[in-house]
Parts: sequence; structure tokens; C-alpha cells
Amino acid sequence: MQDVLISLKEVGICYRRPHGFFKGSRSDFWALKSVTFDVQQGETIGVLGRNGAGKSTLMRVLAGIIAPDRGKLEMRRNMRSTLLSIGVGSHSTLSGRENAILNGMLLGASKEKMIQSLDRIREFSELGEFFDEPIYTYSSGMAARLGFATALEVDPEVLLIDEMLSVGDSSFQQKSSKALKQRLKTGKTAVLVSHDSKTIMNLCSRAIWIENGISIAEGEAEVVAKKYEAAMQGAPAAAPPDSSIGV
Repeated sequence: MQDVLISLKEVGICYRRPHGFFKGSRSDFWALKSVTFDVQQGETIGVLGRNGAGKSTLMRVLAGIIAPDRGKLEMRRNMRSTLLSIGVGSHSTLSGRENAILNGMLLGASKEKMIQSLDRIREFSELGEFFDEPIYTYSSGMAARLGFATALEVDPEVLLIDEMLSVGDSSFQQKSSKALKQRLKTGKTAVLVSHDSKTIMNLCSRAIWIENGISIAEGEAEVVAKKYEAAMQGAPAAAPPDSSIGV
């Protein structure tokens, strides 16, 4: 039996939102209501769900950024994971080169290792001269390429990818998918969030479907993805989440 790296049992996350500009009252918003599944060593799990379903909140839980308000979360001791998500972990006034070194060190790599990896990060990210420009000059796709290239060099035990493979042009998406596949062949673990069920079927062995903060389906990636596709056909658009809360 494979080792369980992360275990969630009926996990819920509640955000407290201001209600009215002058009233000072607050209301609760449960971004996650009840999510249960395990992440086993060496597997690739896909997370499907519409906008506002709670996918990004789930990834922050898996990364250890936020703790559950209810339910139980267990992680293997000394496990290293990294969350790749647009706008997460980048310092806007630092250059791409400086961000690569700093983020690599925050993920557990030594400064010497990151300096030695800079040429490979620059080449893979295809940033060219922008590699030495501040992050605030980057497009979202450029920032995503830098983050992905940096994470590949650090090689954490669990790689958490929040929609990063859908950013950028098609050639870079194919390049990233190929690099991820090669990494996963070595027995590494990954959790991938995507709206694209084809990406989940192509890259993942297992999938979780999140709807309204609840895990409603779990199993073989192709089976869950097809259930999700069928449900989304003709389904009304989900209401956008509160603008102050990324879910």
C-alpha cells in the first residue's frame, strides 16, 4: 500500500466577510464545506470544479497556508510541498532572477543550488531579457512560466499546480505538460487543478470533483472527468465568488 502524504476528512474552510461598508457586521462564507480524500505518494490527482467551487482554497489547505475551521487535516512530518498559482510567492519589485533564487530557498533549496539552476530556469521559462526585469513588468503568463521553471528545479515532494498549465501559449503548455509527465515518471506526487477535463484525463491517475465546497466524486480520472463534463453540459453558470475572497 502506498504511503499517504496528506489526508483530509470532512475539511471545511470559513471566511468572515464584512457586510456593509459602515455597519461593521460580518457574515460567514464556507468556501469549503466538506472535502474528504487522501493524497498518496507517487500519484497525480486532478481537481475539477467550476469557478467558485473551492478549488484554490483547497490548494491552500494542501500547501499548509491555511488551516481547516472544521474537519481533520493530517500531513506526513517533514513533507515539502509547493503551490504554483498566479500571484502567489512573487515579489513584484524583484527581478525574475532574484525571485527564482528567493522562492527556491523558501522551498528548501540552498542558495548555491538555485544560483547553479538559473541558466536552466531562464531557458525553460523563455523569458529572455525579462529574466532580469522586475516581476511587475511581467504578464500573468510570464510569471507562471517563471514559477513553473523554478519549481521544477527545486523538485519538492508534492507539487501543487493551480491552473498554471492553462496559462501561456499552446507551445509552452505542451512543454510544461511534457516536463510534468517526465517528473511524475520518477514517482513524484502532484495535485493539479484545472477547468479542462482533458488535461486531467491526460495527466492524472485519479480525480476529485469539487462542487459548492463539497467533494462529490472521487475515482479514476477518466471516469470522474466524464461525469463532470456531463454535468456541465447545459448547467447554469456558477455565481461568481465574493471579489475579496479567492476560492
